[in-house]
Amino acid sequence: MAKKIVNVLEGAAMTNDGLSFKGTIITPVAEKCDGCDRQAPFEDKFYCSSYSSPENKWASGICNFATHVRVVVDKTGQVSVNPLKASKRAAKGR
Repeated sequence: MAKKIVNVLEGAAMTNDGLSFKGTIITPVAEKCDGCDRQAPFEDKFYCSSYSSPENKWASGICNFATHVRVVVDKTGQVSVNPLKASKRAAKGR
């Protein structure tokens, strides 16, 4: 079954400030976004269909909208416990 290609940036217009879509200025995708399924082409550049400033999403780590990146979870089984709560539990005998 073939994927239906939908133009998600339909109605967008290029302005002096950048790409304007529904009253929001959208910046082009970052290099880290290469391979993401949420990229939408407009003229000669690609833009994120989920977030207006993709570079800001990558500033604090992995973008939560990224479809091409998988989060690796530490499977050691160690859980960080608040020391105050641990002492209260120990006092109650749990």
